[in-house]
Amino acid sequence: MNSGRKVVSLGGGHGLAATLTALRSFTSDITAIVTVADNGGSSGRLRKEFPILPPGDLRMALAALCSDDEWGRSWAEIMQYRFTSDGELNGHAVGNLLLAALWDRDEDTVAGLDRVGALLKVVGRVLPMAAQPLDIEATFENGPETQIVRGQSEVATAKGRLKSLRVLPENPSSREESLEAIKDADWITMGPGSWFSSVIPHLLVPSQRSAIVASGAKKILLLNLDTADKSAGEYAGYSPLEHLQILSTYAPDLHFDCVIIDSSTDGQDELRNHLSTIGSELVVADLRDGGAPLHHDVKKLGQLFAHIDTEILVG
Repeated sequence: MNSGRKVVSLGGGHGLAATLTALRSFTSDITAIVTVADNGGSSGRLRKEFPILPPGDLRMALAALCSDDEWGRSWAEIMQYRFTSDGELNGHAVGNLLLAALWDRDEDTVAGLDRVGALLKVVGRVLPMAAQPLDIEATFENGPETQIVRGQSEVATAKGRLKSLRVLPENPSSREESLEAIKDADWITMGPGSWFSSVIPHLLVPSQRSAIVASGAKKILLLNLDTADKSAGEYAGYSPLEHLQILSTYAPDLHFDCVIIDSSTDGQDELRNHLSTIGSELVVADLRDGGAPLHHDVKKLGQLFAHIDTEILVG
């Protein structure tokens, strides 16, 4: 199915990759706008050595959108390949090094992404959330104690209740290509993914937040899969409604036309009651991957996008 919809997807990491993979069965006009605050692993090491954007999440988005033929799949596998050694290359992904090389030789950031996109024959385009690399800093409350945590990896694994979230440097600039894609979109999706370190940061870039709010696109929020282990991950201790309310704190004027939640997630009635008061639709579906229960099944998600297009967000 090719709906012809122009879809912009915001996020980072595995959550965004799942959304992009699912969208490929729905449309070929996809723009991924990706967080640029990764400070861990291969990306973190490259950031310390070169004044470049962290390439890891951008690489994953490119791989998710590679052409569905032998050429695209084989190059995507190469891009994702990580070196294993006892030396400096250990853990580096080939795609990270390729992007770093293009950017280090003074190729424009977006031009470098487009060049790699052409190599993979990607469906759509991959763009950065901001024009410069960012750091994420959060304040958490743990009982009577307050803790300030800096770094995407550290924020994603921090414990406690979120008190505030910010990006550094503050008020970063956006790429014009990203703002144009948002302006022209038919749909904008956010999530799933690390809520504090991959999803909400998109709303901390002022020009991008304003563009999202102003866009006439239908806006879709994909909530994370719930987990029985309430001590693990950013979802721990927060209901679906609380996740939505935290997001709304950073973009109070942002209205989602529909919010997607897995059928096994707790707190559906509370969320549905709230959404009914603000004119948003709650979409409940079985989206869990049977082989990896903390991940969305991309086939199920793709089918749901088609259903939403014809039955919910008609027109």
